[in-house]
Amino acid sequence: MDKLKSVLSGEEARRDDRTILETVNEASTLGWATRVKGFVACFVLGAACTILGVCVLFVPRIGLTLFIVFYTFGNICTLCSTMFLMGPMKQLKRMCDKTRALATTIMIVSPFTAAISFFQWKNFGLALLFCILQLVFMSDSYQLCSREAILKMVSLCLK
Repeated sequence: MDKLKSVLSGEEARRDDRTILETVNEASTLGWATRVKGFVACFVLGAACTILGVCVLFVPRIGLTLFIVFYTFGNICTLCSTMFLMGPMKQLKRMCDKTRALATTIMIVSPFTAAISFFQWKNFGLALLFCILQLVFMSDSYQLCSREAILKMVSLCLK
């Protein structure tokens, strides 16, 4: 009966005119309560993994490996948590904005370079540097005031 009603009212014809992206977007739209729950769950998981990574840093032999894995996974979860609030497409558009493109690129590349520098090159100092870059440029990608603070800090370090 609903199918007949939609055909007679013209809704079926309007549905055929939609693009694939519009159809996918309509099918995957979450309610606000679900978005907040997803954000909190991913953010708490990311923060817990990051803190756990720092805590296991001093475990003999395997601590450095666990630190890199947990810290990187925590940052990726934290990054994904904000996608629940604004949606993946809107977040990607903001991340690729002209003023944030460099920070986004460094933030996305840093976890991989941290893992490569630790596991492949066996250089913990370089891996730690990339972990710090993850944190700094993640905050620069999302928080407006942090960009000015980072630029001021770099200019003070270079003097």
